[in-house]
Amino acid sequence: MNKKIYTVIVGTGSFVPTRVIANDFFLDAEFYDPATNEIFNTPNSEIIRKFNEITNIEERRYAENNQVTSDLATLAARDAIETSGIDPETFEFILVAHNFGDMVSGILQPDLMPALANRVKTKLGINNPSILTNDVTSGCPGWTTAMIIADAYIKSGTFKRGLVIGADVLSRAADPYDRDRMIFSDGAGAAIVEAVESDVPVGILSHSSRSDHDQNMLVMAFSLNPHISKDRLFLRMLGSKVYVYALSTVPGVVKDSLDKAGLHLDNVSKVLIHQANEKMDEAILSRVFRLYGKREYDKSVMPMTIQRFGNSSTATVPTLLDLVLKDKMEDHQISRGDVIILTSVGAGMTINSIVYKMPE
Repeated sequence: MNKKIYTVIVGTGSFVPTRVIANDFFLDAEFYDPATNEIFNTPNSEIIRKFNEITNIEERRYAENNQVTSDLATLAARDAIETSGIDPETFEFILVAHNFGDMVSGILQPDLMPALANRVKTKLGINNPSILTNDVTSGCPGWTTAMIIADAYIKSGTFKRGLVIGADVLSRAADPYDRDRMIFSDGAGAAIVEAVESDVPVGILSHSSRSDHDQNMLVMAFSLNPHISKDRLFLRMLGSKVYVYALSTVPGVVKDSLDKAGLHLDNVSKVLIHQANEKMDEAILSRVFRLYGKREYDKSVMPMTIQRFGNSSTATVPTLLDLVLKDKMEDHQISRGDVIILTSVGAGMTINSIVYKMPE
């Protein structure tokens, strides 16, 4: 049998900020109704209770004031390098998925130049001038998008090893007067990938993507507070519309990725899904099971971090992968030969699903 080139993950890392923001942090916030641009009459305690009931988020993590996105990305990368034992000078590319660059605390302006990939390379102390550095902006699916790009790099035969990072500091981009800001958090996750020649499928087996024209569900827009100057934009989300979109589209993309790999849902050990909203993720998983004629879905295949970490956008999937691989998620393990799904949905709208097989 002829050997083929596959993209295999050889090390993972993550950085979860230590600053814990519990739900009661928002008890004194001024939340404005998006329908009227007036302050809600509902007490914040009730808004928070309903929020927790829908999302199951009890706390989230914020970066320290002296940290920016590339700092978090660098810490996750160092963790992956330490895990793998690989010399970072041997990287041939560095991809950093993010959405707002190095937004400094207190300054509502994204800092995107130079690219975060260049900044991470510098902060890691890498001297190799031949490394391709590139940023990927693709909403919450940024890291899965970057992994698909990395797979194309490696399958082309051009590159043999690279670093793929997802990092975001959403806490500084969200509208402070929007109740949906409680969803967002900060963090970073990283994976080192390399080319492996094998006569049996391994690593990234397949992937499927979808993009749609509705660009109004996650946007940068004026604050809900009409008294805030119109010279600045904030991250805003139409949560209910995102929920409906995700339920109607993500399951089909997941199934398509499995079809491309010639596999069935029964072959899958874990589904690592973007940590956006626990009820939404459970509903998506349920619909995936229904596509295979299964009325009941097995929650044990879907580890969740959202209760403690919130939604850190591009960082959620690689962070989740790292924690499970390092046995830091109770009752969840990934073993040799297991097939897993890496999937995400977000701004764009964009969806990715990657079928990955662990090496034996």
